[in-house]
Amino acid sequence: MTNLGIDNTGLIERARSDPNAFAELYLRHYEIVFKYCTHRLFESHCAEEVTSTVFFKVMHNLDSFEGTEIDFRNWLLRIATNAVNDYLRDARKRIEIIQKAALDIHTQSTVTIDCDEKLLEKKAFLQKAILSLKPKYQAVITLHFFENMKLTEIATCLGKNPSTVRTWLNRACTKLRKKLQASVGNGE
Repeated sequence: MTNLGIDNTGLIERARSDPNAFAELYLRHYEIVFKYCTHRLFESHCAEEVTSTVFFKVMHNLDSFEGTEIDFRNWLLRIATNAVNDYLRDARKRIEIIQKAALDIHTQSTVTIDCDEKLLEKKAFLQKAILSLKPKYQAVITLHFFENMKLTEIATCLGKNPSTVRTWLNRACTKLRKKLQASVGNGE
């Protein structure tokens, strides 16, 4: 779990040259990066792969980081956003993720006792709908609704203006709403 209440700027400085300090930094921030990647990809194996890519990039670029612990978290999430977007750019992987998400939901429905199959189907459709959005929209939806970040935090994390993030969030919600309404109309 990230320890944001403590100023870890000294730890960041030490992590530039001390592998043990980097390991501590990694352990403190792994959960937030992995959780974010899982929310974006809906598959823990893919999230683990992307999370390792994120920390590999952090290790090689830590000397370029300047700022506080909060800045570090935002920097990590920006790297994670870019890594997830790169991962999803490969159309084959994107299709595999969508198919695996649907299969996982179906598998869970056969394994789970007294599980509401309709709810699982809705969850699978929502996952497909989110994955069908542009990566920038996926990022703002995930950071806002799954990570409970404010628009200003998201803007800092993505290196964008808060008004841009607000526009992206509105567009993403509108697109999701249309997809969900269409699914109701199609009986899904």
